[in-house]
Amino acid sequence: MALKCYNTLALWFFLVNMSFYGNYCVAKGDKLGASFIFGDSLVDAGNNNYLSTLSRADSTPNGIDFKASGGNPTGRFTNGRTISDIVGEELGVPSYAVPYLAPNATGKVILNGVNYASGGGGILNATGSLFVNRLGMDIQVDYFNITRKQIDKLLGEANAREYIMNKSMFSITVGSNDFLNNYLVPVASIGTRVSQDPNAFVDDMINHLRVQLTRLYQMDGRRFVVANVGPIGCIPYQKTINQLKEGECVDLAENLAIQYNARLKDLLAELNDNLHGSTFVLANVYDLVRELITNYRKYGFRTASIACCGDGGQYAGIIPCGPTSTLCSDRYKHVFWDPYHPSEAANILLAKNLVDGDNKYVSPINLRQLRDL
Repeated sequence: MALKCYNTLALWFFLVNMSFYGNYCVAKGDKLGASFIFGDSLVDAGNNNYLSTLSRADSTPNGIDFKASGGNPTGRFTNGRTISDIVGEELGVPSYAVPYLAPNATGKVILNGVNYASGGGGILNATGSLFVNRLGMDIQVDYFNITRKQIDKLLGEANAREYIMNKSMFSITVGSNDFLNNYLVPVASIGTRVSQDPNAFVDDMINHLRVQLTRLYQMDGRRFVVANVGPIGCIPYQKTINQLKEGECVDLAENLAIQYNARLKDLLAELNDNLHGSTFVLANVYDLVRELITNYRKYGFRTASIACCGDGGQYAGIIPCGPTSTLCSDRYKHVFWDPYHPSEAANILLAKNLVDGDNKYVSPINLRQLRDL
């Protein structure tokens, strides 16, 4: 759920460069050569650390459980690993995809993958403007175009094309900010809501995303996993500002997510039909997170409403996580790390369902099957 603070999804920019990303080496047994990650704060690995932005996660206690950094913040908007980090581990990527804006995102390290995600970024260019700076999807795809040319130089054009088409996966987690930090922003979004009803706004999102995904295909992307928008009406921030009861969610935000998700499903089916040789997998994050929120005790959580790190209101959902925030003592008992983002414990469950789950949560195939095509 790319929520408000997402923007900071700039994800923990690896303070110790080489130890974070490791040396380039793809073992013969590794099926997935490179992981290219696009999106918002849900999967940002530190890009926003290099931007003058209000959306940041580069201060403690963010990253407190991230072993690769020794518990130091890297720019990730959670206490540990993101969903993309865990998926990469499960699929055999030798090291975490390096943030595109990191100084060491050069040379052979990019052959393990690159992370372009940015907290506050969205499908539409106007999304996240309240954070001043962020990387929207158009810019992220532009940056991949630069990476693509670098891989040509590293491997030669023929080998580079083979590597991108047959050894790489493209992951896109975006859309939540287009609602939370664009269409639904109090006061600032009134003009948009007057000029565009929900149908027109979702149309705009889908049309832009179609172009963005097609551009990646034209640069030899073939294996895609695209996440839908999670239950953004159920996050601590939305529950707090709307003064909801424990089991309630904000109807307007939920209806927008459901409407967009239906259109996204149709878009991916269209692209699978029309883009020869491509496979677009839908990651049903909405139903996965809804399941966690509804049956949180079944999965070992104590709460699916209260943020572990945050302050303000019944659900600690107003003030983002930072050095002065109230911090829970049982981080692995909370579905939500902060007012907007899942905890690592939740991310582990989500990621493993996407890697090896059935078509209830990932379709038409799961991510391990996508890797092995």
